[in-house]
Amino acid sequence: MQFIYLHGFASSPRSAKAQLFLGRFRSLNLLLQIPDLNQDDFYHLTLSRQIQQVKALFETGPFANEPVTLIGSSFGGLTAAWLGDRCPQVERLVLLAPAFQFLQVWLPRLGDAQNQQWQQTGSLMTYHYGAKQTLPLAYEFVEDLAQYDETQLGRSIPTLILHGQQDEVIPIQASRDYAAKRSWVKLVEFDSDHALLDVEAEMWQIIQAFCLSDFSQTFETN
Repeated sequence: MQFIYLHGFASSPRSAKAQLFLGRFRSLNLLLQIPDLNQDDFYHLTLSRQIQQVKALFETGPFANEPVTLIGSSFGGLTAAWLGDRCPQVERLVLLAPAFQFLQVWLPRLGDAQNQQWQQTGSLMTYHYGAKQTLPLAYEFVEDLAQYDETQLGRSIPTLILHGQQDEVIPIQASRDYAAKRSWVKLVEFDSDHALLDVEAEMWQIIQAFCLSDFSQTFETN
C-alpha cells in the first residue's frame, strides 16, 4: 500500500500538518510520500497539473501498481477526490477540509474588480504560505478548475472527511453537501478551523481506525 499526502493550495510539503502526519507514519515504520505540488512553478498551478503529477507518482517508480491511500488537505483534498474517482489504483481517501466548491467560495471573496483585473492581466498576486511571500498565479487556474464538475464524482470508494465547523476558508457545508449524496463517505466534524491543528491527536486516532489499523496492530505485536 502506498500512502501519499497532498498539501493544500499555496502550501508545501514543509507545512505543519504535512510534517505532523509524516511523523505519525514514521512512528509506524510506514513511508508517507509528500510530493511538492508547486513543482517550482506556482504561476502555472492548476488542478489538472496536480492530478497528472500525482497519478504519475503512483503509476511509475518503485511503488508502481501498488494500491494507494490518498490523504489530501484542502485543495490537495479536492485533488485526491478527483484521483480517487478516476484511478482504480486508489483504494481509500482521507480528505481534510477538502476544497469542494472552491471557486464558488474564493472568487466572491476576491470581488468583481479583482476578478476582472485577474482575467484581463492574466495574473493575480497571491500569498504563498510555503514560500512566505506573494507570488503570481495565472488565470489558467480558474479556467482549468471551472471545467471540473464535482457532482460527477461518483466512484464508490471508502472516503473519510474531517472538517472543522469553524472553517473560515472552506465552509463545512461544502463537505456536508458532498457527503449527503454519497453513502460511501463518512464525515466527521470538529469544533475547529481550517487548519485542524488543534485536533490533530483526535484526527490521527480516527484515521488509524479508518485505514491504518492493520498496520498499527502489526507493528505493535512485532
